[in-house]
Amino acid sequence: MTQPKASAHPMYTEAAFSRQDLRKSLLQKRRNIAMNVRQQWDRQLGEKLLQYCRQQQITSLAVYWPIRGEPDLQATYAALSDAGVQLALPLVLVRQQPLQFLSWQPGDTMLADEYGIPVPAQRTQWIQPAALLIPCVGFNAGRYRLGYGGGYYDRTLEKTPRPLTIGIAYQCTEADFAADTHDIPMDIIITEA
Repeated sequence: MTQPKASAHPMYTEAAFSRQDLRKSLLQKRRNIAMNVRQQWDRQLGEKLLQYCRQQQITSLAVYWPIRGEPDLQATYAALSDAGVQLALPLVLVRQQPLQFLSWQPGDTMLADEYGIPVPAQRTQWIQPAALLIPCVGFNAGRYRLGYGGGYYDRTLEKTPRPLTIGIAYQCTEADFAADTHDIPMDIIITEA
């Protein structure tokens, strides 16, 4: 679980794709995953995430609201909350700046942000989580993630103290690409494999 394993799926290489093309290709690959397969993989991802959080004794974790075919771990979020882990969701307050995190638990009132993503309605309980669960469009063997290209997580991880980073991805989105100078590797990438 600490290092991605070699994939049985053919990996995309940067030589054949620009980052933008690679991102589009991986997003399409993720969209093409059959719903029953996706649900099975999400359960496996959730079990591995729970196990990792127990092992690492994580007390606060920023999670994400699933969009664009990202793994849906909402059932796991409820289990983490029930186990006493303080959860948070990210919010973009200012473009091109680090993310901020609002305290959240399943069942809280939500509103859509400017991107249409549900975020907590309350704007008073901000936290600095000890760990971040970060969805990956793709990832490489060096634990670098390919995101949507906005750079919000990269800017967030430049701040100190740096939280523990947990990348979450489907194994089929492993790709061969070089990290950019501003990229920061994840501490761990968890896949269903």
